[in-house]
Amino acid sequence: MDIATILGLLASFGLILGSILVGGSITAFLDVPSMLIVIGGTGGVALITYPLASMLSAFKVAINVFIFKVPDVAEQNAKFLQFAEATRKDGILALEGAISGIDDPFLKRGLQLLVDGVESEKIEGMLWDELDAISTRHRQGAAIFDSLAAAAPALGLVGTLIGLVQMLQAMDDPASIGPAMAVALLTTFYGALLANVVFTPIAGKLKVRHEEELLVKQLVIKGLMGIARGENPRILSQQLEADLSPSRRSAEG
Repeated sequence: MDIATILGLLASFGLILGSILVGGSITAFLDVPSMLIVIGGTGGVALITYPLASMLSAFKVAINVFIFKVPDVAEQNAKFLQFAEATRKDGILALEGAISGIDDPFLKRGLQLLVDGVESEKIEGMLWDELDAISTRHRQGAAIFDSLAAAAPALGLVGTLIGLVQMLQAMDDPASIGPAMAVALLTTFYGALLANVVFTPIAGKLKVRHEEELLVKQLVIKGLMGIARGENPRILSQQLEADLSPSRRSAEG
């Protein structure tokens, strides 16, 4: 669970809700037509822009905003040191027993390919292809939320124009001016809220998560290739540590 995301959402919506309650009633900010215009319109625009399958995939990717666990790359690099030492001592087949204890499917697949005797160049190509596919999915997920963030305020403006037209057409009926004005103002409020508190932050966090996962998987490929070449375990460990910031390196590194 990503505590920062949860705290950010609670703080953002909590402060907005608190300011509303201090100034009046929450019911004044609830308007069904405005919600339909912004939420329904934004979703419709997204479906026009992207296929339905891509939309569903993007929302699955968005789960990473809440439950993504940042991999411990220092721990992963320590495992590669152990793998390299075992391989140097007993050969590649010494890694066969370690495969069942690996949770990361990407690393597990790479180790299995090494144990199966697949050529290192072919393993590297297969893993980079898989990494490219992951990157494409992640980039598309972030792009969809960027599109939602751009569409929501635009639909809010559309709702504002609708409300203003309705209000101007009913100037002779004071009772109808209030509801029309509510649509005019609340659609802008809903659009700005969704864009700046939901969609844009989600897109930003997905990009951060993508970079973190990309680094981890790049280090996996680098470590596997080092083992395949039979590099000195200590040299391999230093090569892996070199890609990390000092704060993320192991004590030995």
